[in-house]
Amino acid sequence: MRVATLSAEDDFDGWRAAARTLALAQVPPHDVVWQVGERPADLFGDEASPDAARGAFSVPRPFVDLARTALCHRDPERFALLYTLLVRLRAQPRLLDDQADPLVQRIEHMAKDVRRDMHKMRAFVRFRELPVDGGETRYVAWFEPDNHIVRINADFFARRFATMHWSILTPELSVHWDGEALAFAPGARKTDAPDGDPLEEMWKTYYAAIFNPARVKVGAMTKEMPRKYWKNMPETALIPDLLAGAQKRESGMIETAHADIGDNAGAAWDALRGEAAGCTRCPLYGPATQTVFGEGPVDARLMFVGEQPGDQEDLAGRPFVGPAGQVFDRAIDAAGIDRTQVYVTNAVKHFKFEQRGRRRIHAKPGAPEIDACRWWIEQERVLVRPAVTVALGATAARSLLGKVVTISGSRGRAITLADGGEAWVTVHPSYLLRLPDKVQAEEEYQRFVEDLRVAQARVAAAADA
Repeated sequence: MRVATLSAEDDFDGWRAAARTLALAQVPPHDVVWQVGERPADLFGDEASPDAARGAFSVPRPFVDLARTALCHRDPERFALLYTLLVRLRAQPRLLDDQADPLVQRIEHMAKDVRRDMHKMRAFVRFRELPVDGGETRYVAWFEPDNHIVRINADFFARRFATMHWSILTPELSVHWDGEALAFAPGARKTDAPDGDPLEEMWKTYYAAIFNPARVKVGAMTKEMPRKYWKNMPETALIPDLLAGAQKRESGMIETAHADIGDNAGAAWDALRGEAAGCTRCPLYGPATQTVFGEGPVDARLMFVGEQPGDQEDLAGRPFVGPAGQVFDRAIDAAGIDRTQVYVTNAVKHFKFEQRGRRRIHAKPGAPEIDACRWWIEQERVLVRPAVTVALGATAARSLLGKVVTISGSRGRAITLADGGEAWVTVHPSYLLRLPDKVQAEEEYQRFVEDLRVAQARVAAAADA
C-alpha cells in the first residue's frame, strides 16, 4: 500500500507529481491511499515520494485541464478517481472521447460543479469597505463556496479588482490582494467580515428603484441565484418584500383581466398596455426604441399575431406598418377583412436587430425572448377573447402553442387553444417579400389570402353556433 500526501485540498501540483510517480511505478489505483496534510492514513503504507521513480509520459491536454478543475471538488474520492482515470488513459489515449464511460462522466460532472461554483463566487461576492490605520481603505467580502475554489478563482478577482486592496474570507481559506500579489491565509469566521458600509444603503436604494415587476421570474431567479447566497448580498435582503409587491401587482392585473369587465375593457387594456411599456422581461428592451403593443378593438373576434416589430414599427410604436404590414393590409383587404375590426399584435414586443452602419437589420427572436413575451400575449387574449387567432409565422405559432411547430405541418387545420379558442397557422407576410421568383411569390400570396379567408369564415361560423 502506498500513501500519497498532498499539502492542501486543492494541491493539483502535488497530486500530479505523486500520480506521475505512482503511474511510472505501475502502482494500481486500489493500492494507493490519498491524504491531505498530516491527517492519519494507512499506518502500514509507504510514502509515495516524487523522487521514487524517474521518467515522464504524456497525457492529452484536455485531461490536465479536466483534472485541475475536478480536483477542486469536495468529493473525498476525487484524488483516487483522477488517478484511476490517468492509469486508464495510458492504455486508452482516447478514453476522454467516450462520454458514456461512467468514470469519465463522474469526473466531468465534478468539473462542471466546480465551474458552476466558480461562477457563483464571481457573481455573488460583495465587497464591503473597511477603513484601516493610515487612512488606507480595504475591501472585505465573505463567501461560502461549496468546493475548494478559492485558490483557482483568485486570479480572476486580482484582474477584476486590480486597483483595490481586498480580502475574500471563506470558512476554509482566505485570499488577500495588496495591489501587487496574492496571499493566502487560513479560513475565517463570518463575524470577521464587516456587516455593511456607507455605500450599501445607496446600492440598496438603487436596486429597489430599478427592480421591475414585469421581469420577475422567481423560478429562474432562484435557479441562477440560490437563496443560500442571499444572506451575503445587501440587495437580496430587499427581494422578499419586492417579490411580494410584484406578485400582488401582477395578481391584481390578472384578476382585472379575468373579470367580466364589460364596459371597462378599454380601461383594462390601457392598463395592460401601460404595464407593457415598461417591460424589461428580456434584454431586447435596451436597444429598442419602445414597446410595440397590439392594437384594435378589445372585443375583436379575430386576432392576428405576428413575429416582432420591424424597424418602422419600432419607430412608429404600431404593429404592421412597414413593408410586411403593407402586404398584410393588401391581403386582408383581398380576403374581405376590415383591419379596423381585428386585433393585430406580435409575439415579441420589442424590435430585435443587428446594427450595420446606419441600418438596423432584423434578427429573429430566440426562445427566451418568445417565452418572456408570452405573458403579454396571454393577457391580450384574455381581454380580447377572440374566437379565432391567426399565427403569422413559426415564431407566432410557438408563442401561441407553447412549442415549436412547422408551418407545413400545422397549416390549413384548426388547432384548439387552452381557452377554447381556435388557432390557425400560416406564413408571415415578410416571407412573401423574400421570395425571389415572381410567379412563386404570387402563388404563395394567393395561398396566404385563402388562409385569411378561411379564418374569417371560421369567425362567422363561431358567431352562428
